[in-house]
Amino acid sequence: MNHLTIGKELSLNGNLFKSMLTGIPKERYLWKPEPEKWCLLEIICHLYDEEKEDFRTRIRLIFENPECDFPPIDPAGWVTSHDYIHQDYEGMIDQFWQERQHSVLWLKSLEREDWQKSGKHPHYGFMTAQELSCNWLGHDYLHIRQITRLKYDHLRELNKTSLDYAGNWI
Repeated sequence: MNHLTIGKELSLNGNLFKSMLTGIPKERYLWKPEPEKWCLLEIICHLYDEEKEDFRTRIRLIFENPECDFPPIDPAGWVTSHDYIHQDYEGMIDQFWQERQHSVLWLKSLEREDWQKSGKHPHYGFMTAQELSCNWLGHDYLHIRQITRLKYDHLRELNKTSLDYAGNWI
């Protein structure tokens, strides 16, 4: 999959995230099935930070300074260090949306880049820009699944009813 197709998919996913998360009441976006799991607010904060600090930043580094190691990130630690739970929910959706639009426009602008160039990830070793862009899209899909599962679990918990008739969660 080339970077333009990935950019189109990231744009579609940005729309999907916005529609999945907008207009949810506070008691629902703060709900967690277990204390160590993330709520919707923490997920959108994570998506925002990843958009700014991870994929776009690292792909840019590959193109501009491929000899440099990737800057360290701490997605799990950001939950507390960035105080996700006290952020403005709707504001974070808007901020993520703006960053995603910026990312998509940036990807469209990369006409002559060599997507087989690589950079050194601290855990995974050398990764090409192509591999990172595919993982960016894969990251979206994992969080779309996470949001869907969280909403499903909340529905089941809130209504204290079986959802077997709806079908099996696989």
